[in-house]
Amino acid sequence: MNLSVPSIDDLSARVAAIRETHAATFPGPAEGRQPVHTVYVPADRFSPGTAAEYGAEALRLLNAHAPGAGTFGTVFGLDPELAGAVHERVAAKLAGEPVEDLRIDFEDGYGVRPDAEEDGHVAKVVESVAAAYEARTLPHYWGLRVKSFADGGHERSMRTLDAFLTALRDRLGRLPGGFTITFPKIVMAEDVTVFTDFLERLEGALGLPGGILRFEIQVETTEAIVDHEGRIGLRAIADAARGRLTAAHFGVFDYTAACGLPPEQQRLDHPACDFARNVMQVTFAGTGVRLSDGSSNVVPRDDSAAEVLRTWAEHAGHVQHSLANGFYQGWDLHPAHLPSRYAAVYAFHLAGVDDAVARVRAWHERSAAEEGGGGSVLDEPATIRALTARLQRAVDCGAVDPSVLPA
Repeated sequence: MNLSVPSIDDLSARVAAIRETHAATFPGPAEGRQPVHTVYVPADRFSPGTAAEYGAEALRLLNAHAPGAGTFGTVFGLDPELAGAVHERVAAKLAGEPVEDLRIDFEDGYGVRPDAEEDGHVAKVVESVAAAYEARTLPHYWGLRVKSFADGGHERSMRTLDAFLTALRDRLGRLPGGFTITFPKIVMAEDVTVFTDFLERLEGALGLPGGILRFEIQVETTEAIVDHEGRIGLRAIADAARGRLTAAHFGVFDYTAACGLPPEQQRLDHPACDFARNVMQVTFAGTGVRLSDGSSNVVPRDDSAAEVLRTWAEHAGHVQHSLANGFYQGWDLHPAHLPSRYAAVYAFHLAGVDDAVARVRAWHERSAAEEGGGGSVLDEPATIRALTARLQRAVDCGAVDPSVLPA
């Protein structure tokens, strides 16, 4: 085709450079399985059997308070045709893989303790992790949450991580897969820069491959959303991680407290939290950084049906809110959260699986025939990618069988 202008070669070169920059900045979604939750366990309470113990307690609660499909469907407000399948899969999950991601907590769930006491717990955690790894009871994903630099705990944070990794290397001769560090309460990107520098030094000192120590941040402060110069703070925080950032987890209670909300309004589904999560979504979309929602702090005060059902109702409602807003992972703090977590997640996936499969297949059939028709919805390629990702998440967590995935 002839053009009126003599040449656009220079313009094409500039467009190519723009595309390269965009591709480097937005490489696409993260690959591989994303856990549906992260379970936080205080470091002094962690043992090789923690995951199995959480599962056993969760299954006991399920059998005590929702033993059959009818009761289960009533408790979680499920359609009778769906309740049986969800109940069966939740029970199997609690028996087989109750915890997908576990974080051994040296921060808020553990508290500030004398150095000698924390050093002792680090040593015990190393032995427990090694024993779980050798017994194949370590969850697929696991890691440590260290203390925040913002709270003045940076030296203790570094000491704990250094001691843990050194002792684990000496005990096992390797770092088991699935390991992630949780870096909480980010207030400035410069803290992430310092933490990243420390990880580089630690890898060199321990003879670990460069870049193997990766971490997730916890977005718990207003400064992480809007920084000291009035800009969205998360982009600079991600850049400071220099490729080590795997995920951003939202911290409900620190964030809502920082916003000045009264205690009774400090909840996951408050509009103030929706705003923060929307900023997280827009900032990290297409970057390969995964998103996780925060926790519900309601737990049963005893084993009574009233207490357990109250916990399940509130927690499941929060999980449903997260899922509807595109947050497919969250925090769980108690064994009672596991039945409601999986009930909400499995119901979400199973309720939409037939429609998702039909739409993906219809789109592929239309593409193959290079013509319209073949379905009631004319989906865009981006929607098909989202539907395909949803189906893969459903398979990964055990909600549906792999056979549902379109060929």
